Amino acid sequence: MNIRARAPLRISFAGGGTDVSPFPEREGGLVLNATIDRYAYGMLRPRRDRRIRIESADFGVNLSYGVDESPIFDGKLDLVKAAIRKLGDTSAPGFDLFLHSNAPPGSGLGSSSSVMVTLVGLLKDFHGLALTDYEIAQLSHQIERVDLGLLGGMQDQYAATFGGFNFVEFGGDRVIVNPLRIADDVVNELEHNMLLCYTGATRRSDGIIEDQTSRLEAGEQDTLSGLRMQKQLAVDMKNALLRRRLNDFAELLHQAWQYKKQMSPRISNSFIDEAYSEARRAGALGGKVTGAGGGGYMLFYCEFHKKHRVAERLTKMGAQVTEFAFEHDGLTTWSLDDG
Repeated sequence: MNIRARAPLRISFAGGGTDVSPFPEREGGLVLNATIDRYAYGMLRPRRDRRIRIESADFGVNLSYGVDESPIFDGKLDLVKAAIRKLGDTSAPGFDLFLHSNAPPGSGLGSSSSVMVTLVGLLKDFHGLALTDYEIAQLSHQIERVDLGLLGGMQDQYAATFGGFNFVEFGGDRVIVNPLRIADDVVNELEHNMLLCYTGATRRSDGIIEDQTSRLEAGEQDTLSGLRMQKQLAVDMKNALLRRRLNDFAELLHQAWQYKKQMSPRISNSFIDEAYSEARRAGALGGKVTGAGGGGYMLFYCEFHKKHRVAERLTKMGAQVTEFAFEHDGLTTWSLDDG
């Protein structure tokens, strides 16, 4: 019996950074995000022996160890090893595990967290664990951020688990996911007018998040006001979507990018600044980087009749431009006979 799973990647419209400790504990975080038709995929196939074999298509890495052996955390698929250790059962048989994602690590689409959620989904089914969506997201966050100490926020794990458009509240001791019922015509219009642009440069967000956190701890007002405005913009953008005011949404997306850059000088760079300016001149009404910053994907909202001009301008700059659709489902698991 093969167990399969997939979890969607996400784009963040506003609020990113307010889900990174210590801000949510102090003032509470708010994030508006949505999942898209890019995924982390996984397959788990039980073995007849006591070996665990892992293959990652994204990193081109294969490794194997015994069920009774303690994994060595050496930088090779440590996320996977940590999840297996956390949910492991030394009395269970071994298994083959295969993982793949539609986006490279450091893309700004939450791909590493989507892989983690996919992995937790596979192991949950394999070990017969009864976990709620909140427990899956919390466990994924625990493994990634606490057990392994990888810097980052909380929104990615919840987006990948729940799926759809969500307005998420982060407090010191709880997370509340508020699913948004966005009208079909609004979703269609968003897909009609938006572009994803890959800058061609992946980045590790750790340095950016560490810089943002140190500035917050030092009481820098630009960082603090940028984070506070991200919360307000998340509320305003949610209301614009629910009220079908998409021109307002586009302008708020532009504002969100201006305030996001206040949080750390490492969030943008010369290429991102130039690409954003060129896109605006060609007809983009608003846009932003989709993750911590420094590279990865940028998101643009365009006037539809000028969307092709924005794409052409960005392509000439060396970026990779693509359209996308929204995904309403979160983590999905199923089983299939070898047959």
